Amino acid sequence: MTAVPVDDHQDFADADRGFIAPLDPPQVIAADGRVVWDAEAYSFLAGNCPGTANESLWRQGRLVSRQGLYEVTEGIYQVRGLDLSNMTLVEGERGVIVIDPLVSAETAAAALELYRKHRGDRPVSGLIYTRSHADHFGGGRGVLPHGHNAVPVLAPAGFLEHAVSENVYAGTAMARRAVYMYGAELPKGPAGQIGCGLGATNSTGTLTLIPPTVDITSTGQEEIVDGVRLVFQLTPGPDAPAEMNFYFPAQQALCTAESATHTMHNILALRGAAVRDTRIWSHCLSEALALFGEEVEVAFASHHWPTWGKDRIRTLLANQRDLYAYLHDQTLRLLNEGLTGNEIAEELRLPPGLERVWASHGYYGSLSHNVKAIYQRYMGWFDGNPAHLWEHPPVEQAKRYVAALGGIDATVAAGRRFADSGDLRFAATLLNHAVFADPGHVGARHELAAVYDRLGQGCENGTWRNFYLTGAMELRGAPAPVRADAAGPEIAAALTVDQLIDSLAIRVDGPRAWASSLTMDWYLADEDRTWRLTLSNGALTYRSTAGAPTASGTSEGRPDLTVTLTKPELLGIVAGRVPAGVTEEGEAGALNALLGLLTSPDPDFPIVTP
Repeated sequence: MTAVPVDDHQDFADADRGFIAPLDPPQVIAADGRVVWDAEAYSFLAGNCPGTANESLWRQGRLVSRQGLYEVTEGIYQVRGLDLSNMTLVEGERGVIVIDPLVSAETAAAALELYRKHRGDRPVSGLIYTRSHADHFGGGRGVLPHGHNAVPVLAPAGFLEHAVSENVYAGTAMARRAVYMYGAELPKGPAGQIGCGLGATNSTGTLTLIPPTVDITSTGQEEIVDGVRLVFQLTPGPDAPAEMNFYFPAQQALCTAESATHTMHNILALRGAAVRDTRIWSHCLSEALALFGEEVEVAFASHHWPTWGKDRIRTLLANQRDLYAYLHDQTLRLLNEGLTGNEIAEELRLPPGLERVWASHGYYGSLSHNVKAIYQRYMGWFDGNPAHLWEHPPVEQAKRYVAALGGIDATVAAGRRFADSGDLRFAATLLNHAVFADPGHVGARHELAAVYDRLGQGCENGTWRNFYLTGAMELRGAPAPVRADAAGPEIAAALTVDQLIDSLAIRVDGPRAWASSLTMDWYLADEDRTWRLTLSNGALTYRSTAGAPTASGTSEGRPDLTVTLTKPELLGIVAGRVPAGVTEEGEAGALNALLGLLTSPDPDFPIVTP
């Protein structure tokens, strides 16, 4: 990407504007003594950029590592730099409304305490989630602990379904890859983790979830919370399937949540997720301009720092609108000319007018990865070349490459030659084959780790850097563990019965269950509904009907077993135990037989080694 003028200090002025006080001391400690957040770890960013970091990413790291309480405008405050996201606090008639309570309850509580220290001991009078990702709801119990007086909790329609399902169906794999994406386990320093572009990194405290009480279902919907009037814009599709922006008419302040921040966002997160829709993303920003652009005087988001002044806000929104529209339309243009995702990613460049804007740079999402994601959204993983229809899996492919290159030592030597010549991308390809062909080969692991170091330290994209450097950590024998529980008790409790049964079905070991045939009726007494579960051909399927099961069964016949339980007891079964209150009538051992066919996923599986 073309560099923009290094003497442009507007972002630094905006990031420092309204500063009141830092968190002091700058660490957040969990009840068990763990440090779940350490803002001081990024103090090294005050120095000049070293040769082990991309200068543009270093600049972004300096900006996102600023921490403390800030005034956005009269009555609106933000705590920034205490987690991956920001927590915004809006003063009402009786208390304070919290917007997006960070990732962890511990960091959210520290942020609220910092606000109260300087603005008074106002009670929390409302809670707003801007979208269904954990960095926008996970710290809820830090501001509304159990036993707190009930307050309105506002969220976009569909929030709860998407907030919990993402953490369950593919939650283990997503949580594992998130460790690499955010680099939370990397040492903080000039050669290590310097941020992830959207923020510094994620905290590692307790993830919680308070269900919404008020759904925002349409654009233009207005709500008054603690005397504060809000006008909502529903924006499902860009960054999350349930999300929204909103406007405060009294302060002429617009919350753009995550639809317009100071970076190119990712269209497909490296941790995994559904591919975002850049066409809809652009349309939502056009709509925001039309709805609020003539009035707004300050725009703030759930990440980064605010923007002040109508003209500058309109420029930010317009540039972000054009950015996502250009990515979408040009990828489709080249796709329809026959180029594959990889080829488009190599060819596509941003217009000079966008390249010169810091906020268009790929600190969190990269142009290369985003183009491939857009291609995937329309065309899937297959690029049309039949050679790619039925390739060998990584280990088998690696063995054949290594054999063709003359053996493991010859492959490592070839990888080293390409690395020495500066072709780090192909060096990584060759050395990756060497590691997958012979994971115990010390030389292959050492050489590949060194290549990943060099690739990571040259990246402008924070998540790429973290992935490369965490991959190098794994190769050197220190795989980063998953510390945050993405499906903790409150997340599990928020699941519907259907989702809980889905979570069991995903864990059935299909081949071991091929010969098993079971039919069960699970009657949830507290919901007065019966779920008929059928295990056949290795698949666990279900349907539900109102009321208790009849003595004669259903049109499908009598079940092998009827189980009577409550939803809390079902949570115990999902956790792998049968609570004492569960009653069973029918074939003894059927329930335990089903539980015996379930697998337990490994949250710390390797990624860069087989």
